[in-house]
Amino acid sequence: MTMMKTARIHEYGDTSVIRHDTVARPRPASGEVLVQVAATSFNPTESALRAGLLHAFLPVDLPYTLGWDVAGTVVEIGPGTEGRAVGDRVVGRLDGGGAAAEYVRAPAALLVPAPASVPLAHAAALPVAGLTAWQAVFEHGKVTAGQRVLVNGAGGGVGGFVTQLAKHAGAEVIATAGPRSTEAVRRQGADRLIDYTAGPVGDALGSPVDTLLNLVPLSPPDAAALATLVRPGGRIVSIATPIEPAVGTGVSARHLVARNDVTHLAALVELVDAAALSIDVSESRPLADLADVHHLSESGRIRGKVLIIP
Repeated sequence: MTMMKTARIHEYGDTSVIRHDTVARPRPASGEVLVQVAATSFNPTESALRAGLLHAFLPVDLPYTLGWDVAGTVVEIGPGTEGRAVGDRVVGRLDGGGAAAEYVRAPAALLVPAPASVPLAHAAALPVAGLTAWQAVFEHGKVTAGQRVLVNGAGGGVGGFVTQLAKHAGAEVIATAGPRSTEAVRRQGADRLIDYTAGPVGDALGSPVDTLLNLVPLSPPDAAALATLVRPGGRIVSIATPIEPAVGTGVSARHLVARNDVTHLAALVELVDAAALSIDVSESRPLADLADVHHLSESGRIRGKVLIIP
């Protein structure tokens, strides 16, 4: 029996519940492939899952192998599985987790060819954050050329993709970021930067924006203050705290929970290979450091996307 390393939780709790187990390497079933993992990437929502905060919304069977993003190479094909071949370099979002391991069994239909223009491991930063950004900008924000767009929380993994996609759509992008993220957000194409640590965003913004894309948790007063920065008839999309528009403004508001969509993921890969979208990897860490990455995230000390290498 061939064995492999994994990072799993056997119970909900703080970062100490992440265990590094050696388990049997899985075999792909019909419709599945076995992927040798080049990398997964850390998403802050996984900290909430580990802590049990998502149990009502996203129950999982324990023990549970972490890792929703995967980039790697197909090494085995399940019986009757079509569309993939051994040796394919692939990327995908695995809603059942499992990518924080040396190998993962994955539905072939959830995988797309990885971008050819970046290291394979870097592609692992794309699925969860990229899909969230795509759907925020294009599906719900309906960002188009000439609009003024405020990206609140541009320094995170999703924020980098949101900034670039809104700019790709032709919008004027105003981004909030802290001092640690300023240079990265500027490289990603923001037309204007507002340091949210220096004072209220509204004081620095000036005229209202067409669309607010909020990517960070907010207190009720801060959410209400941001809502006033959108022009009448504009749009608010939040992936974190829901934001209610001011009464009588005609502003539409959407709280976004991104869905897995391979069509959108393939479009993101095309943009990467066309050099129209960059993947900002701030750090690569070994699987053994996953608990430390969770801790750093919870203390607000992570910028961009962190790769986890098995």
